[in-house]
Amino acid sequence: MNDTAQFSRAAVAAPHRLAAEAGRDVLLQGGNAIEAMVAMAAAIAVVYPHMNALGGDGFWLIRERGGRVRALEACGYAGESATIANYRAHEFAAIPARGAMAALTVPGAVGGWMAALDLSKALGGRLPLDMLLAPAERHARAGYPVSASETRFDPTSDAALIAAPGFAESFLIDGKPAKAGAMRRSPRLADTLAQLAHAGLADFYRGDVAREIAADLERIGAPVTRGDLKRFQAAWREPLSLRVDGATLYNTPAPTQGLASLMLLGLYERLGVRDLDGFAYAHALIEAAKRALTIRNDACVDFAYATHDFAALLSARTLDREASRIDMTRVAPWPLPPDKGDTVWMGAVDGDGLAVSYIQSAYWEFGSGCVLARTGVVMQNRGLAFSLDPKARNPLTPGRRPFHTLNPPLAVFDDGRVLAYGAMGGDGQPQFQAQVFTRIAAGRSLAEALSAPRFLFGRSWGAGSASVKLEQGYDDAVAVALARAGHEIERRGAELRDSFGHAGAVLRDPKGGVAAAHDPRSDGGAEGF
Repeated sequence: MNDTAQFSRAAVAAPHRLAAEAGRDVLLQGGNAIEAMVAMAAAIAVVYPHMNALGGDGFWLIRERGGRVRALEACGYAGESATIANYRAHEFAAIPARGAMAALTVPGAVGGWMAALDLSKALGGRLPLDMLLAPAERHARAGYPVSASETRFDPTSDAALIAAPGFAESFLIDGKPAKAGAMRRSPRLADTLAQLAHAGLADFYRGDVAREIAADLERIGAPVTRGDLKRFQAAWREPLSLRVDGATLYNTPAPTQGLASLMLLGLYERLGVRDLDGFAYAHALIEAAKRALTIRNDACVDFAYATHDFAALLSARTLDREASRIDMTRVAPWPLPPDKGDTVWMGAVDGDGLAVSYIQSAYWEFGSGCVLARTGVVMQNRGLAFSLDPKARNPLTPGRRPFHTLNPPLAVFDDGRVLAYGAMGGDGQPQFQAQVFTRIAAGRSLAEALSAPRFLFGRSWGAGSASVKLEQGYDDAVAVALARAGHEIERRGAELRDSFGHAGAVLRDPKGGVAAAHDPRSDGGAEGF
């Protein structure tokens, strides 16, 4: 078990040590938590390419020293050529997972960095952009060791990924997957980061980098144009919130599944579970997840198309009603479709109490697989969330944002503690977040909460059935009790530990001390001073 790191002033947590070190160094140089997070986001896009990319999306929760919480949506929309008619003309029955036609949404993450840094400056941030991007550029140019996490995914098992433009030459070595520790350089991506550091992040959408991105997308036949890039802008949204016993919880609104994460915890609280190690704990969270995810599937679409009253869905009346439908002795049926998700969550808290919970992703491992030749940017495949059925809840439409499993939680305890925490893992994100939060709220250390064996309900991560997956080390007696209640149980060995998410947490106490930890399942850790 990784120990909880204790710091007197500021700390960061990330699933890769090089990203955590980048954030720590910014804090040491007088940067704030937002500036540290941008440095971490850029660095991890280089060194953890199977989990996220400059060509992906990101979502922020930022709590200012005075208590205000802001949500930042950096989610790209479908390109102007991403029409149902276009995909039908290419004889697609569904949106492909890999290749040029999978790269159908504008990358939003860099736009989020830009908007977050504007807020940083308003709050007194003063570090120059080139300092923030320097670690990422250095790792891309000089080389970085391939992570152990990356090698637990075999890209050669996916023929469409291998065939995606630019993938094999960027990530394979002599046609084979790279081994952990092998050094990899990304010179084109280094050049892109250097250009952004010199010209500013807006160059990604409206300058030389944008021109190169658009030219490569046109060359490979992707539906995103230079006009799409030029129009993109990250958006500030009002965060969702929920009161639970002893704390106020925050998360991001549609198109993310932040609603589901909050509902799950609201339902769980109403079920009155006290023993966090027994049958009732796992059963309650699983059954609450079913209710929350069912509502999510109908409610969480592009902000501009959302029709539900999210405050009403988080009201005591709705949560009481849904909780009353949960049988604490037997399972409820589950019909939802599968989902995958490869993502990074990172947290930062600075000496002034500014707290950031951030999540960044390219969706599936390596996203669409397309690596743009001129810039080295890996394009996401988040557009898989769209449907080619015009009558669907989330039909493919140019300019429309896809549904996102990404959601970065943050909690403010009544005693003054502030917790930035989160996890990756598609449909599993709300479940992993709930397991981490409830354990921390019960008084367990961050390291204990993060390293405890986890469970996952559903078909997330490409699993073939809606079973309850139990991580290696999960209590046998609880597994037997879950099976007796009707849960389909599937044991998973250590080689599948990534399927239980990479979680992390940074906790600031009222006196200014900071505790931080990251998941032992990842390649990361916590840094601070």
